[in-house]
Amino acid sequence: MEVKTYSQLAAEGRKPEYLFWVGCSGSYDPRAQKISVALVKLLNAAGVDFAILGDEEACTGDPARRAGNEFVFQMLAHQNIGTMEQYGITKIIASCPHCFNTLKNEYPALGGHYEVIHHTQLINQLLKDGKIKLKEGEAPMTVTYHDSCYLGRVNDIYEVPREVLAQVKVELKEMSRSRSNGLCCGAGGAQMFKEDEPGNKRINLERVEEAVQTGAATIVANCPFCMTMLSDGVKAVDKQDDMMVYDLSELVLNRIEH
Repeated sequence: MEVKTYSQLAAEGRKPEYLFWVGCSGSYDPRAQKISVALVKLLNAAGVDFAILGDEEACTGDPARRAGNEFVFQMLAHQNIGTMEQYGITKIIASCPHCFNTLKNEYPALGGHYEVIHHTQLINQLLKDGKIKLKEGEAPMTVTYHDSCYLGRVNDIYEVPREVLAQVKVELKEMSRSRSNGLCCGAGGAQMFKEDEPGNKRINLERVEEAVQTGAATIVANCPFCMTMLSDGVKAVDKQDDMMVYDLSELVLNRIEH
């Protein structure tokens, strides 16, 4: 996709406005890679000046800190802060709310101060500024939206993604638990990497059942962790032929003028 790295641009004497923080999921998970691709296509369509760190990007350390390994968190954080300092990075786009929260709220205590924006916030602004043009006459679409914990309850960002849904003119059917009362997908706090207790109902099944009850054909997410848990839940309740799970960036990409 010809995405430039900071080291390449530094060699050319250029410095982009934004760093796109791809994150572990966006780099290595096959489903989340599609979100990274969708976001890059939107950024290119809007003429956003950005680059990535490539091999110089390490995990933010969020799962390590949540699992209690503070040493590994601080080691990764100091490594990343040093790299970003080297390139004079001040603005970051993050597609993962966990990365977003860690870079925005936890790196400052270690000396890393940045203006961090979640991709739903940037997409909303690009739509409002007319930098992303939407196609007219798109087929009606009914969706339900899942509030991720780290964008919602942790950072109090509830309305921005809903503003995007309103702009792309889809019908939103809220789940019984939404916004500050939303239900976790079950992956946060490093729970993604733990085995479930036998006999216990998984949280993602509970959440997908709520989504099914809305009658919407699509679940919209904003987090790669949520994407995995919701997709697994849809398969577990045998609704994969009736219900799709999309990231907000993919939904917008499907509705823009090319």
